[in-house]
Amino acid sequence: MRSHETVPVPVKRLEGNDDLPLPAYATDGAAGMDVVSAEERVLVPGERAAVSTGIAMAVPDGYELQIRPRSGLALKHGITVPNTPGTIDSDYRGELKVILINHGTEPYKLRRGDRIAQAVLSPVVRASWLEVHELDATQRGEGGFGSTGFGAAEVEPIRKA
Repeated sequence: MRSHETVPVPVKRLEGNDDLPLPAYATDGAAGMDVVSAEERVLVPGERAAVSTGIAMAVPDGYELQIRPRSGLALKHGITVPNTPGTIDSDYRGELKVILINHGTEPYKLRRGDRIAQAVLSPVVRASWLEVHELDATQRGEGGFGSTGFGAAEVEPIRKA
């Protein structure tokens, strides 16, 4: 059995949410904790909503809580987190809300207690800018979007019949 480092994260159940489970890992190998909805609502196709979870927390300094989609909801119903990953900063103390969007073709009913997202506690490394006049050269250089994929000679144009 693997040993996992744990980091204590103070969490507060908001009033009226004692019946809901706290975020929890579903299996020993899970990287993300399941987060549940504290509300019932219907998301129609194309609709976005900030869904209540009924909890607030104090993410430790030097960490962030990343909010990610649940793969089953995305595949089966088109329900996802549009700002993936969402970031909960260490100085935020309000209710955790998960922004969901329905990319599916049917309305989706969220029920209280449904698993709606995953939360991953991640260390944060802060950048410090070092302004320079020139950057070091690389093989890629200034090649942007798609520049590491197929070369122009390898791409076959699509022809209409």
